[in-house]
Amino acid sequence: MSSLSPLAPGVHVLPGAVNSLVLEDGRGGALLVDTGLDDGHARKLLRGLTELNLTPTGILNTHSHADHHGGNAFILKKFPELKVFAPPLEDAIITHPILEPIGLFGARPPKELQSKFLLAPPSPARLAPEPGLTRIGGVSLELIEVAGHASLMYAVRVGGVLYAADALFGPEALVKHPLVFCQDSALQKEAAARLGELEGVQVTLPGHGDPTGDLPGLVAANLSALERVTDAVRAAVRVGEAGVDDLLARVCDALGVQMTNAGAVVLNRAVVSAHLTELLERGEVGLRVAGNRLVFFPEA
Repeated sequence: MSSLSPLAPGVHVLPGAVNSLVLEDGRGGALLVDTGLDDGHARKLLRGLTELNLTPTGILNTHSHADHHGGNAFILKKFPELKVFAPPLEDAIITHPILEPIGLFGARPPKELQSKFLLAPPSPARLAPEPGLTRIGGVSLELIEVAGHASLMYAVRVGGVLYAADALFGPEALVKHPLVFCQDSALQKEAAARLGELEGVQVTLPGHGDPTGDLPGLVAANLSALERVTDAVRAAVRVGEAGVDDLLARVCDALGVQMTNAGAVVLNRAVVSAHLTELLERGEVGLRVAGNRLVFFPEA
């Protein structure tokens, strides 16, 4: 029995902490969509291909977070001729992964922020085709722009199968991580809502979680989780003027989150910052410099 699970004819998933999609080209080849966090996941992915007598024809990374392209380097050692494709901006980070922890920390990151969860091995990525119907690695597919979780991200649709990447999270992931990661909370909500309007989707695979036939239910769960964070950030600001770190502590207390490592702090700090920007643009909070600190306050 293969380690890959079928979602539809010619469409398979390697389930894991991060899901990988395998799309057959009908000639013994397969496009790999996201390669997981590390060599271990990539090794399982290649083993699954071997079990089905498939050879990789290319790699598509939906976005640049380390857990979605950390397996690239291992696969490229075995198949150095493969091309790696990614959305604009994301291709630069995959090629130069240090940009991810720099972006989160704001400077050269300390070693505590250079773990495999934030700093994947580099791989030479190039621009993927623009959104719409296209071919990559001999496979026909549709790319759907779903920015928000990352600066830019693509969901992938093949027939009735939708790989939502991290535009949608499975229910267990939403419970495990109440502060749903996003770089732009407003765009993340828009992307989730747009995916919910797609017709003819029979199976939806989130980047993290199990496949489901209930796309509307998955979208509703994600929108509810995102709004819950927005509500928590709004409530934290209403307690009183504060900087991002104090607001983060208030939000974590409200949502029952206990951070225990530097990576969790910078990731969740980014989430709070994203929702603050959304609230700023909606005129619900204000921003000023006071006492050499950047602080946010509730607008009347």
